[in-house]
Amino acid sequence: MGLALFLVCAVAALISVARAAAMGLPGRPQPWPDHLLRRSAATLGWAAGTVYALGLAGVAWSEAEVGDGADSVPAPACRMGFDPETIEGLTYHRASYLPLRFDCVREDGSVYVSDPDLVWLNWTSAGLALTAALLFLGMHYRTELRARRAAVR
Repeated sequence: MGLALFLVCAVAALISVARAAAMGLPGRPQPWPDHLLRRSAATLGWAAGTVYALGLAGVAWSEAEVGDGADSVPAPACRMGFDPETIEGLTYHRASYLPLRFDCVREDGSVYVSDPDLVWLNWTSAGLALTAALLFLGMHYRTELRARRAAVR
């Protein structure tokens, strides 16, 4: 499901990029700044969804590998690519989908992250979503400001 969500968001983001880029061509709809803000906000929103869905698929994949056949407990994501000192005393894992995390827990209670790439996925998706929200609010503020100026005249 995470991969399907990723593909849907990625295709929508590409379509939104094409629509935003079309604003630079002759014959663009008027008022073009409003359309550009709306299309840019949509592009950034879909891009945030794409990045988040990519991380969601990674966490779900790691979660699904646990208990799936021989040598699957503790989580393979907590053991593969780590030196023996790091995985010594590994007991269980914790998965989180908001924010995206897959933590590996040792007997002594210490925790290490199985996939450090999830950190940049969290920050990137949050940054893109925040920027999309700011553009969306800016678009409505611009409309409100224009209406107030027209009422004053």
